[in-house]
Amino acid sequence: MRNVIYAINTTLDGCCDHNKFFPDEETMAYFTQLTRDADTFLYGRKTYQLMVPYWPDVAKNPSGDRKVDIEFARAFDAINKIIVFSQSLDSPEGNKTRIVRTSLHDEVVKLKQEQGKNILTGGVAIPSQLAALGLIDEYHFVVHPIVAGEGRRLFEGIDLQEQLQLKLVGSTFFKSGGVALRYLKQ
Repeated sequence: MRNVIYAINTTLDGCCDHNKFFPDEETMAYFTQLTRDADTFLYGRKTYQLMVPYWPDVAKNPSGDRKVDIEFARAFDAINKIIVFSQSLDSPEGNKTRIVRTSLHDEVVKLKQEQGKNILTGGVAIPSQLAALGLIDEYHFVVHPIVAGEGRRLFEGIDLQEQLQLKLVGSTFFKSGGVALRYLKQ
């Protein structure tokens, strides 16, 4: 069975608003490796529209970008499929993207049973729903030494039937003072 991995940048106060901080080179390299270990992305409309067409465009025209950004863009562009859960998105960008308007649970259970590499998700809304459904196998939180004081929060609006128990199985420390924490669902 394939694993669903939730990976996200966050501040010390749980802010995961991408406008509140800029990932350093080590962080980008970390996310590049996670992306290379996956072949499917699960997004909601907002996260999808932040990622596409931005990263595929960087992969095609890398002028002026940091080397680590170009490497991430190439890994992102190499992903086989992007599944977007949306009721409002009219059409996908490119032929790798499929819009799903039906059951999140049923679609993800089916994807997990297919052959392939990891399934990666990011953002807030879809991962919160996946966590509430018990469908996330691993959590990768890259915590930056920043207190944002405002912005979108990690697991904002999550509706858990019972407390989510996680086990820390790895950590990576960055020169910036950030730390990547890897948890497994218990």
